[in-house]
Amino acid sequence: MLVSIIMPSYNCGRYIEKSVQSVLQQTVKDWELQIVDDCSTDHTYEILQPYLERNPNIHYYRMPYNQGPAAARNEALKRASGKYIAFLDSDDLWTPDKLEKQIDFMKKKKASFSAAAYACMDEQGNDLHTVCVPPKKTDYRKCIRCSNPMGNLTIMYDQEALGRFEVPDIKKRNDFALWLQILKKTEYCYGMEDVLGIYRMGRSGSVSSNKIRQAKYHWQLYHEIEKHGMLRSIYEVGCWAFVKGTGIGLDRRKMGMKNEKL
Repeated sequence: MLVSIIMPSYNCGRYIEKSVQSVLQQTVKDWELQIVDDCSTDHTYEILQPYLERNPNIHYYRMPYNQGPAAARNEALKRASGKYIAFLDSDDLWTPDKLEKQIDFMKKKKASFSAAAYACMDEQGNDLHTVCVPPKKTDYRKCIRCSNPMGNLTIMYDQEALGRFEVPDIKKRNDFALWLQILKKTEYCYGMEDVLGIYRMGRSGSVSSNKIRQAKYHWQLYHEIEKHGMLRSIYEVGCWAFVKGTGIGLDRRKMGMKNEKL
């Protein structure tokens, strides 16, 4: 298997079909999609059932009880057998050439960890005319200083080269916590300027939509999980607040996609 795609899901019945379709439309066909449902109470399974019947490389597992996105990602990672691991949340989209372009990029760079640019849409799928571009090279310290400048939906790493990882069990920023784990095994995450994904912003009820308490989770990440000292952790939480408040250190460009409705 070339690529394992990690897709945690919780009450994304309104969006998950388009996410799955964006995987099916990939020019690279050697993939498996590991969908882990964190006990959705909507019609997610009914939406997925026809795709599961027609596509043996799409796998569905329902958690025994609701445990949060970190546990769902870990369950999917346990089931992943691909050389490359890629991530796509169940309300986001990929461009059809996402896997092809990113794998080619990683081979040319001899990179084991990479990210790409992504566009933004609102909850209804309207183009927000904003593109977020990762740094060309991000190491461990830069990842913290810029408060995770890589989009989850564009991340890919070489599981054969780096081994298996476990997502730290925090409710928010657990993807960020995983990138820090990976950056202890490889020096850089290499960034592409190509727009390879579309991120859905501001979905009501999603874990990332409530920003008020995120400082607590950053403190937990830096001080408790990464074991940084108190002063360093205070500095790093301050970096997050500065970047979040000013946008300095992030590359956000005004740019429209071809389709206004995504």
